[in-house]
Amino acid sequence: MIVVAVIGLLAAIAIPNFIRARGASQMNACINNLRQIDGAVQQWALENNADTSSTVTTADITAYLGRDSSGSVASVFCPADPTKTFANSYLIVDVSTRPVCQILGGNISGTSHFIN
Repeated sequence: MIVVAVIGLLAAIAIPNFIRARGASQMNACINNLRQIDGAVQQWALENNADTSSTVTTADITAYLGRDSSGSVASVFCPADPTKTFANSYLIVDVSTRPVCQILGGNISGTSHFIN
């Protein structure tokens, strides 16, 4: 019984820490995706002489994300997004507006995430 109690105590300590670590890693992955998207938008704007009010679409920046050979953004999504799609994960508007994560209102585990 003592062994079972010790295992239960260790599990009670470890599980919340695991959940926090998973949330932090999801947030970091999302922030890195936002940085890559912002870089792709800025590179597209530079190469196409677009001004800051120019609207940007996913099709415009796909080539600048440098993902896979098919030219798809299928691998760019917020890890907390259950649909695993770019359109549901991120919002891009124009060159001057930074991309935003749409999952949980830009919130993962109560911590807002955005690029600085």
